[in-house]
Amino acid sequence: MRIVKSFCLFFLFAPILSLIIGCATLPNVTDLMDKAPAAETPRQILSSKGLLSPKKIRAIMERLKKPVAPTDMVGRYIAVVESVTESPLTKGNKATLLADGQATYAAMFKVMQSAKDHIHLESYIIEDDEVGSKFADLLLQKQADGVQVNVIYDSVGSMKTPASFFQRLRDSGIQVVGFNPINPLKGGEGWDLTHRDHRKILIVDGKNAIIGGINISEVYSSSPFQRKQSGKAPIRWRDTDIQIEGPAVAEFQKLFLDTWLKQKGAKLTERNYFPNLKERGNALVRVVGSTPGEDNRIPFVMYVSAITFAEHSIHMTNSYFIPDDQIIKALTDAAARGVDVKIILPGITDSQLALYAQRYYYSELLKSGVKLYEHSTSLLHAKTAVVDQIWSTVGSTNMDSLSLLSNDEVNAIILSREFAIEMEKMFVKDLADSRQIQWDDWVERPVFQRIRTWFVHLFSDWL
Repeated sequence: MRIVKSFCLFFLFAPILSLIIGCATLPNVTDLMDKAPAAETPRQILSSKGLLSPKKIRAIMERLKKPVAPTDMVGRYIAVVESVTESPLTKGNKATLLADGQATYAAMFKVMQSAKDHIHLESYIIEDDEVGSKFADLLLQKQADGVQVNVIYDSVGSMKTPASFFQRLRDSGIQVVGFNPINPLKGGEGWDLTHRDHRKILIVDGKNAIIGGINISEVYSSSPFQRKQSGKAPIRWRDTDIQIEGPAVAEFQKLFLDTWLKQKGAKLTERNYFPNLKERGNALVRVVGSTPGEDNRIPFVMYVSAITFAEHSIHMTNSYFIPDDQIIKALTDAAARGVDVKIILPGITDSQLALYAQRYYYSELLKSGVKLYEHSTSLLHAKTAVVDQIWSTVGSTNMDSLSLLSNDEVNAIILSREFAIEMEKMFVKDLADSRQIQWDDWVERPVFQRIRTWFVHLFSDWL
């Protein structure tokens, strides 16, 4: 999947990409942190019944600080993020961790089968394979049952999917939008090939949302022991999603409808897209979306500020790790002040260039005390983090220029001790399937490997 994106953008459109990425810049998060108010509590938290009083907000924040290793990072982090986004922090959400493709697809099919009003599906890749066919069949069935289905797919990510696959959906009454067509004659005013929709969002009846890194493809559905008829085991993709129920779902709905409008999709059938949402759990959730042209690049601010304010631990997985200087500095500074920083990265990849590029950063990170691991039993595609066992994120954002500057992305930020514990358990399992990069071994690597990582790094903005 990654190789489709890299090949198309790098080999065919490198001159255009160079001009666009060369002009775009990420915000200076240090300046944002200096300007943000030194607030210990959020300015506002939205519940199913409206905004909470300052007294109730303070009580919620105090509960978050109570467990064994209390942290002040949440209050400091919230103050920064509130300065760059209007997306509210919402109370009363149920957050369910979906730790792999099989769990995610099971949850997706369950909520889609229960749909009564509408289904919104947005995905970078929708493939015409066994999994894609199952999705299509169920969406066609629900459309026939009177449920309105609206689909957004990315035209580069899904470029291998035949037009007939989507035409079959359209012929049944499903509304379909191909995000930013590859052909500029079809793209209209403001066409930009590098602007891709990398989000993965499923919304059902405006009450259930599933988001994360998982596309619609059979690579996520295989087990580690499954073998094809040829006898060769397929590469298993290791990814993560999250299911949200509660007031935060409305924020995902806003992102979907905004994309539909910007892509000039057909007028949507009148449905109950924003039902009254009851509180379903205890998690505080903020929905973080971004799109090119915004100078705040909220997912980037989210990551840098959370890392900067961490006091105890930073446990992160990321599938395409080509970070900028601000992220590197935040990670090395955290390790230097005694924070337990562990990062799991791919050891098996669909893009050797991305793998070489990520290894360029190992020396600086290892010297600072950051612990690095490469996942060795599957292709790691997850984009997750948990900080101080209280702050968690699951989403579509990679640590590379394409994600941070050129793509539409979406992450959920979850403030919940209970959810963070589940994230930590998942992280420990991934550690068991990973190989730690040891400094002594790293400095002894062959000269050719050093030259290769340095050379590929020169082109990292295009990977």
